[in-house]
Amino acid sequence: MITLLILLVALVVLGWGFYRARSFGKLGLLAWLQSVVLMAPWLLFFSLFTAGVYLNLVSIIFLIILSAGLYIFLGSWLRAEGGNSALPSRLSVLPNSTDSPSSTESSESSLADTGLPPERPKPVEVVLEPEVLTIPADDLKLIQGIFGIDTFFATETIPYRDGAIFKGNLRGEINPSYERLSTHLAERVGDRYRLFLVAGPDDRPTVIVLPSSNDPQPYTGWQGLLALVLFLTTIASSVATAGLMLGFDISQQPDRIRETFPIAVGILSVLAAHELGHRFLARRHNVRLSPPFLIPTWEIASFGAITRFESLLPNRNVLFDVALAGPAAGGIVSFVLLIVGLLLSQSSSLFQVQSNVFQGSILVGALARIILGDTLQQPIVGVHPLVLVGWLGLVLTAINLLPTGQLDGGRVVQAIYGRKVAGRATIITLIVLGLAALVNVLALYWAIVILFLQRDLERPPLNELSEPDDARAALGLLALFLMAATLLPLAPNLAGRLGIGG
Repeated sequence: MITLLILLVALVVLGWGFYRARSFGKLGLLAWLQSVVLMAPWLLFFSLFTAGVYLNLVSIIFLIILSAGLYIFLGSWLRAEGGNSALPSRLSVLPNSTDSPSSTESSESSLADTGLPPERPKPVEVVLEPEVLTIPADDLKLIQGIFGIDTFFATETIPYRDGAIFKGNLRGEINPSYERLSTHLAERVGDRYRLFLVAGPDDRPTVIVLPSSNDPQPYTGWQGLLALVLFLTTIASSVATAGLMLGFDISQQPDRIRETFPIAVGILSVLAAHELGHRFLARRHNVRLSPPFLIPTWEIASFGAITRFESLLPNRNVLFDVALAGPAAGGIVSFVLLIVGLLLSQSSSLFQVQSNVFQGSILVGALARIILGDTLQQPIVGVHPLVLVGWLGLVLTAINLLPTGQLDGGRVVQAIYGRKVAGRATIITLIVLGLAALVNVLALYWAIVILFLQRDLERPPLNELSEPDDARAALGLLALFLMAATLLPLAPNLAGRLGIGG
């Protein structure tokens, strides 16, 4: 039933998207086709799976690669069409680039060249409230000097924290305009201020300038000590979880601790791969990260880790890369462990589990059915320990990909869709976790952790307006889909018809 419901929801979303896309003409239909291409392999896979037809791994990988290639091709076509259709309007309203944007005469002549009547620029309105606007007058004058009619024409200054918000009109392309503004700011005031180009409450481009003293601060010694304590506690919880998998309580039988080492090491390897993935991409983008504050739990070893950015992010691409790198690394390690474990599984394997256990995950159940075949129709199935370690690793990865707050999934959604969508996704996810807590106490624990520690969105990058490219958007949607497929169970009736469960 759940699988059918997912398929139905996906088709409804595509139908609604087509209805909305028609009003945008060719550009809208191209954007809609991107969504179709991205969802098609999974709709095909689960439709065939529901009908009892199983694709092998080679076919699945081929469909994913083909889908990603078509998605990128359509994205390039869409940008080309969008650029061609927008070019005349940009030429008719944007003045020629100049290094002296404050000159009214030059702006009028540029507009006159387009055949449009010249438009007198409005003067900058400065809120002169010394007790509220805390930027020194000399600094404020220097900052106002960076704006111009060929980049961002400021019309209003509003006090904001220790800096100011500048409302106005973005007159150039996003990336070149941001680079020129930030370069001019550094030339005038050095490293004392940071410039953010963000979407305002009315979704119009807005510039925010804040003192560099508001930058994220490095972790303290006490925080480093806390991270170490949590790391050691997570080692202990991994050993305890391994003991539960093996059928005993380590606190009651400490003499059997050596038996837990292989499984505990496997769990810790997934966690380590996750954190190393974050740090590899962070170092590549010159971004500092805090130590990982692991969250140990007795039942599944750990919920993952809380990792803070200790430097400002230049754009949403970097936010996406660093956020997704952790789940990607941990998920790949877990996936490999699961596949190898399924391939090594025999009737005489260490773990003898009920076959209906594989109904607990759409993704794992589908992979087990493809690899183990009719073995899953028996009441008891022998599985290699790597199956359980890989499955647990996928669960740990999936719960960190939940689209909420400062979890990896929340950061991915914020990078792809922006802060408004990320905020709504956070609320919806917390509601879903609250409902899931009625049947699973782990969902309640995780919801509490998110509510108190991770519910806030990540602070905006310096350039928040530039969106990630199509390849990143495709990878993000794929990660979110696999998260749902990992956590959602198969309906017992459908699982029975598919031969999963005795």
